[in-house]
Amino acid sequence: MRTRTTLARLPALLAIAWLAVGCSDSLPPGPPSPGAPEFSHTGSGGIALDQHNGALGEAGTVLIKGFDPTNPHRGSTIIATFYWVGSTNIIDSVTDHLTVTGFPPVGNRYALVEYVTAGGLSMATYVATNVQGFPDPNPGRDSVLAVRANLSSPVADGGVKISAWTGVEPDFGVALGAHRSAAGSGSSETIAAPGAIPINPGALAYAVTMTNGRVGFAAPEGFTSIGGPGSDAVIKEDGRYRVPDSAGTVDPRWTWLFEAPSTWLATVLALNPAGAEPLAPTRLAFNVQPGTTPPAFTMRPAVQVTAVDDVGNPAAGFTGLVTIAIGQNGGLVASGTLSGTTTVAAVDGIATFSDLSIDQPGSYTLVVTAAGLIGAESARFNIGAL
Repeated sequence: MRTRTTLARLPALLAIAWLAVGCSDSLPPGPPSPGAPEFSHTGSGGIALDQHNGALGEAGTVLIKGFDPTNPHRGSTIIATFYWVGSTNIIDSVTDHLTVTGFPPVGNRYALVEYVTAGGLSMATYVATNVQGFPDPNPGRDSVLAVRANLSSPVADGGVKISAWTGVEPDFGVALGAHRSAAGSGSSETIAAPGAIPINPGALAYAVTMTNGRVGFAAPEGFTSIGGPGSDAVIKEDGRYRVPDSAGTVDPRWTWLFEAPSTWLATVLALNPAGAEPLAPTRLAFNVQPGTTPPAFTMRPAVQVTAVDDVGNPAAGFTGLVTIAIGQNGGLVASGTLSGTTTVAAVDGIATFSDLSIDQPGSYTLVVTAAGLIGAESARFNIGAL
């Protein structure tokens, strides 16, 4: 069932959390009290898909869906991919709530893993591990756990795919493996692929795609559907997963059968199974490169550097200090000076340099270093329009 959300209907929306069910006037049991026992449910057969749901055709400043009719197990991992028409990440936060009177927040932390945009479309994937604070199981079809994106500005069309997984490592810093996104376009048969990533044995490979070409497609080989594709008047999306028995790489590739110029986005990420050992970082890698910027202006998007292991898996447990400096100084008139906060602590293995600028026009590179890790040099970029 596809439904359109408007900002004016938000009070009613927050009461039903996009559930096609009747509402009760009574207050069902809420989340466990602070003193109630919580636990991590990992299952006994490795990573498995527990619950899933999705919606498109939403509008306004909230994109939301609930796990109707059955909540996932506490201790599961939730992946939420949001889709919308727009070219910037306008998600202020991702939160979860119970569908009871007052729509109380549950409080699990959802971390952005990948955001990709092209052709006026955007897709962002968030992950929360070891989720807690909701009824398991929920009584009847009440107290449903709903996940929502809170937007800084309204969208005309969007939606969300949510899925819950048992058997994932509950520590986000250990669970998160490699991830990447890509985008492109085509007007006939077109391959949509985020790119290959390394994956550990028994890990979850989660892959999603989005397009404004509402046509058929061929799914990635060896991947299983997460609830089937969804579409509305503008967007078509699909989600797939795979849990390989051995280490290697995964490379999900959709074939879109476009009939007119269309845009596609695709993301893949890996989550490690419960009991995984923290990855030992060995080197740094740029995951957001510096781009062309006017002299003395702050670089946008912010430069990001990730600590990775020998085969490129992000070491999300790394929290050390990372320092950035000019590598090749190609100032045209005089040597450029790098300003801003040049030493930052990594969060979940990622160091973000949000206020960098260079004062002189020219062609440059940046280098990053951290104690005990091999440093890295960025791609060459320009200050000023060269």
